[in-house]
Amino acid sequence: MDDELSRVFAALADPTRRDMVARLAVRDATVNELAEPYAVSLQAISKHLRVLEDAGLVSRTRQAQQRPVHLEAEVFDLMTKWIERYRREAEERYRRLDAVLAAMDANTPTETATDQERGAS
Repeated sequence: MDDELSRVFAALADPTRRDMVARLAVRDATVNELAEPYAVSLQAISKHLRVLEDAGLVSRTRQAQQRPVHLEAEVFDLMTKWIERYRREAEERYRRLDAVLAAMDANTPTETATDQERGAS
């Protein structure tokens, strides 16, 4: 996993880390604040944070005695660009499929009332 995008997606593959990112999207938090809702050790939370830091998703700063964790939102631009590229390609494929299906419908003769009556008998 040498590329940045792979590290980001790998980091977000874990539900605890995704939850931490969601909480950090609201506001910065200390390690203790991030650890509160989980029944795991501070060491486990620190490991999760290290993965998020290595992926560039979070950073830690020093404010007096605390080291708040901050979400690096610009990393999401990289993910958004990657997702958007494939979303546009998928939409184009669906547009082409819609055109093919519409052409097939246009070439299919419609049943007349007499044809429907014969089928009912």
